[in-house]
Amino acid sequence: MPILFIAQRTTAFVLAFAVAVHLATILYAVRGGLTAADMLARTHGNLVFALFYGVFVVAVAIHAPIGLRNVLREWTPWRGRSLDVALALFAAILLALGLRAVIAVYS
Repeated sequence: MPILFIAQRTTAFVLAFAVAVHLATILYAVRGGLTAADMLARTHGNLVFALFYGVFVVAVAIHAPIGLRNVLREWTPWRGRSLDVALALFAAILLALGLRAVIAVYS
Protein backbone atom coordinates (compact mmCIF):
# COMPACT_ATOMS: atom_id res chain seq x y z
CA MET A 1 0.00 0.00 0.00
CA PRO A 2 1.22 3.50 -0.75
CA ILE A 3 2.49 5.49 2.22
CA LEU A 4 0.08 8.38 1.61
CA PHE A 5 -2.91 6.02 1.71
CA ILE A 6 -1.76 4.57 5.03
CA ALA A 7 -1.02 8.03 6.47
CA GLN A 8 -4.44 9.34 5.38
CA ARG A 9 -6.32 6.41 6.93
CA THR A 10 -4.28 6.41 10.14
CA THR A 11 -4.76 10.12 10.70
CA ALA A 12 -8.47 9.78 9.89
CA PHE A 13 -8.74 7.33 12.77
CA VAL A 14 -6.86 9.68 15.12
CA LEU A 15 -8.97 12.64 14.00
CA ALA A 16 -12.26 10.80 14.46
CA PHE A 17 -11.34 10.22 18.10
CA ALA A 18 -9.82 13.69 18.62
CA VAL A 19 -12.76 15.56 17.10
CA ALA A 20 -15.22 13.57 19.22
CA VAL A 21 -13.26 14.33 22.41
CA HIS A 22 -12.85 17.99 21.41
CA LEU A 23 -16.57 18.46 20.74
CA ALA A 24 -17.59 16.59 23.88
CA THR A 25 -15.24 18.77 25.94
CA ILE A 26 -16.66 21.96 24.43
CA LEU A 27 -20.25 20.86 24.98
CA TYR A 28 -19.49 19.88 28.57
CA ALA A 29 -17.73 23.18 29.25
CA VAL A 30 -20.43 25.33 27.67
CA ARG A 31 -23.24 23.51 29.46
CA GLY A 32 -21.34 24.08 32.68
CA GLY A 33 -21.40 27.82 31.99
CA LEU A 34 -17.69 28.23 31.36
CA THR A 35 -16.54 31.16 29.25
CA ALA A 36 -13.61 31.08 26.86
CA ALA A 37 -11.50 32.78 29.53
CA ASP A 38 -12.48 30.10 32.06
CA MET A 39 -11.54 27.35 29.61
CA LEU A 40 -8.17 28.95 28.87
CA ALA A 41 -7.51 29.31 32.60
CA ARG A 42 -8.20 25.61 33.12
CA THR A 43 -6.12 24.43 30.16
CA HIS A 44 -3.20 26.81 30.77
CA GLY A 45 -0.19 24.74 31.78
CA ASN A 46 -2.06 21.44 31.49
CA LEU A 47 0.31 18.92 29.89
CA VAL A 48 -2.48 16.45 29.06
CA PHE A 49 -4.35 19.08 27.04
CA ALA A 50 -1.14 20.19 25.35
CA LEU A 51 -0.25 16.64 24.33
CA PHE A 52 -3.79 15.88 23.16
CA TYR A 53 -3.99 19.01 21.00
CA GLY A 54 -0.42 18.52 19.81
CA VAL A 55 -1.38 15.09 18.47
CA PHE A 56 -4.55 16.64 17.02
CA VAL A 57 -2.51 19.29 15.18
CA VAL A 58 0.01 16.77 13.82
CA ALA A 59 -2.84 14.56 12.54
CA VAL A 60 -4.49 17.53 10.80
CA ALA A 61 -1.17 18.64 9.29
CA ILE A 62 -0.74 15.19 7.76
CA HIS A 63 -4.36 14.40 6.86
CA ALA A 64 -5.53 17.66 5.26
CA PRO A 65 -2.75 18.11 2.68
CA ILE A 66 -3.07 14.50 1.51
CA GLY A 67 -6.81 14.92 1.03
CA LEU A 68 -6.34 18.27 -0.71
CA ARG A 69 -3.71 16.69 -2.98
CA ASN A 70 -6.18 14.00 -4.01
CA VAL A 71 -8.90 16.58 -4.72
CA LEU A 72 -6.55 18.79 -6.74
CA ARG A 73 -5.27 15.82 -8.76
CA GLU A 74 -8.84 14.77 -9.53
CA TRP A 75 -10.31 18.18 -10.35
CA THR A 76 -7.38 20.02 -11.93
CA PRO A 77 -4.55 19.22 -14.31
CA TRP A 78 -2.00 20.07 -11.58
CA ARG A 79 0.41 17.15 -11.14
CA GLY A 80 4.01 16.48 -10.29
CA ARG A 81 6.59 17.87 -7.98
CA SER A 82 5.18 21.40 -7.80
CA LEU A 83 1.91 20.07 -6.38
CA ASP A 84 3.74 17.96 -3.82
CA VAL A 85 5.98 20.86 -2.80
CA ALA A 86 3.03 23.26 -2.48
CA LEU A 87 1.16 20.81 -0.28
CA ALA A 88 4.24 20.04 1.81
CA LEU A 89 4.50 23.79 2.42
CA PHE A 90 0.78 23.85 3.31
CA ALA A 91 1.38 20.99 5.76
CA ALA A 92 4.31 22.85 7.34
CA ILE A 93 2.19 26.00 7.74
CA LEU A 94 -0.66 24.02 9.34
CA LEU A 95 1.80 22.34 11.68
CA ALA A 96 3.57 25.57 12.64
CA LEU A 97 0.39 27.56 13.26
CA GLY A 98 -1.31 24.72 15.13
CA LEU A 99 1.64 24.02 17.39
CA ARG A 100 2.04 27.74 18.00
CA ALA A 101 -1.55 27.82 19.28
CA VAL A 102 -0.98 24.75 21.47
CA ILE A 103 2.17 26.29 22.94
CA ALA A 104 0.38 29.61 23.53
CA VAL A 105 -2.39 27.90 25.50
CA TYR A 106 0.05 25.73 27.44
CA SER A 107 2.58 28.48 28.28
